[in-house]
Amino acid sequence: MPQPTWAALLLESHNMEDASSTVAENLARIRERIEHAAQRAGRRAEEITLVGVSKTFRAERIREAFDAGVRHFGENRVQDFEAKLPLVQDLSAVWHFVGHPQRNKAARTLALFHTVDSVDNLPLAEKLDHAAGEGRRLPVLIEVRLDTAPKKSGCEPADLPRLAEGVLLMTHLELRGLMTVPPVSSDPEHARPMFRRLRELRDEMATLLDWPLSELSMGMSHDFEVAIEEGATQIRVGTALFGTRPDTH
Repeated sequence: MPQPTWAALLLESHNMEDASSTVAENLARIRERIEHAAQRAGRRAEEITLVGVSKTFRAERIREAFDAGVRHFGENRVQDFEAKLPLVQDLSAVWHFVGHPQRNKAARTLALFHTVDSVDNLPLAEKLDHAAGEGRRLPVLIEVRLDTAPKKSGCEPADLPRLAEGVLLMTHLELRGLMTVPPVSSDPEHARPMFRRLRELRDEMATLLDWPLSELSMGMSHDFEVAIEEGATQIRVGTALFGTRPDTH
């Protein structure tokens, strides 16, 4: 029987520890990991925004994370966050939509969230632009599909220039950068080539468009240190912060 890798054991250790810890304790460990990864890359930890992915967790857990110091939160279902919002709307937090937006829910999405981090096609971008209306500039990220597994969402790299150019022409959208989701692996190093490729694509697009694409959203609980080493400015952390997700079935 093959022995588990050091990365798998480390991941298991983090998960077991996080599940029995408070959010504040988990956050302290995450910040330490961010600091060490930033140092290895010659960066400052302050350059990295932690987005607490609170999908499936109750509003009380969001409040606990906010009290501990988290200010950015990610949700992936409009209807779920609609139910939570009355319990957290007093918080001075930034709400990120990190799921796959549905065009028929564009107006509801914009009523709930400050930023959409997963735009992957022009019709969706046009719908969001129309829904934003006068007086609003909605920050968006383009999701790039670097994982070739079936059913993965995201814009194909070859289609990125056309999509990015289209978003830049839209009056009510503000293109801030790129996002990607690599396949889950017990070894964080498996994600490094995709993180590096997203950074390269960002740099190529910034030059092509002559537009400062400052944000790179990549890296989750199991691989965010590698993402930071490759240039991530936003990391999306769920289980390492909140613990094991509740069974939603």
